[in-house]
Amino acid sequence: MNPDQHAFNLKKYLEEQRIKVEKALDRWLTAPEDISAPVFEAMKYSLMAGGKRVRPILVLAAGHAVNSDDSFLMPAACALECIHTYSLIHDDLPAMDDDDLRRGKPTCHKVYGETVAILAGDGLLTYAFELMTDPELNNEIPPATLSHAIYLMARAAGVYGMVGGQTADMQMEGKQVDADTLHFIHTRKTGALLQASIEIGAVLGGGTEEEIRRLGNFGRNLGLVFQIKDDLLDIEGDQEKLGKPVGSDDRNRKATYPVLFGIEATKKKARELLDQALAELEMFREKGEPLQAIARYVAERDR
Repeated sequence: MNPDQHAFNLKKYLEEQRIKVEKALDRWLTAPEDISAPVFEAMKYSLMAGGKRVRPILVLAAGHAVNSDDSFLMPAACALECIHTYSLIHDDLPAMDDDDLRRGKPTCHKVYGETVAILAGDGLLTYAFELMTDPELNNEIPPATLSHAIYLMARAAGVYGMVGGQTADMQMEGKQVDADTLHFIHTRKTGALLQASIEIGAVLGGGTEEEIRRLGNFGRNLGLVFQIKDDLLDIEGDQEKLGKPVGSDDRNRKATYPVLFGIEATKKKARELLDQALAELEMFREKGEPLQAIARYVAERDR
């Protein structure tokens, strides 16, 4: 899909936000001048290897929807990207998905070895919390608001979110999976961090309870659309466009929507979830246009 197909200029918006995020990441992730430098090099290799920057952009877009400016949002946006990248490093390890390519480049453990890759993932996870708690970066945010945002991030990344979903995904490899179990895996493994990105943007941006609730519902549905589309791309996608091997779900005998329901029913489900997500944005009017366009892009992307 071309990001500029819709009336809102999504291509321009994504590029502007991506540049801001990557400048902030490069500025804040500074190399230590000691013997721990190799792990930093691996952290930065994976963090700056490209990618769509969906999660940090969602933080910014949700904040913009509730009238916030970037100064309240950028540390959290970068923190979410650090957590996402840590999860990719660990997912690619031989003990997990055993993938050699990520974002069109050799995976972290292929370049730096498994030991350094594990430590690089650990380093990015903890650095995310450093960004969120740095008093110089977050001194204008009320402590209760910041605490709420940190809680949302921790819960989405941990056993009640991404870690729990990944564990369930691995436990169910090669086994018969019902719809409820698949929903559990998808909402936690991928959906939790996407939903948290949006909720954190709304919280830090000073959104009302109703705005935060609506954006959270949007994020929940968007997370499922994102994972379902990933499942479809693993079957129908182009490795050159994706920048990673296709067919890994089938090789690892993983539970996916296409396996359980078939390709056409899966595409129908994605369309239904997209409609539900977009309905939650009606109250935001033009301020919700970036999120609307991102949701359509997620559903229609080819990479």
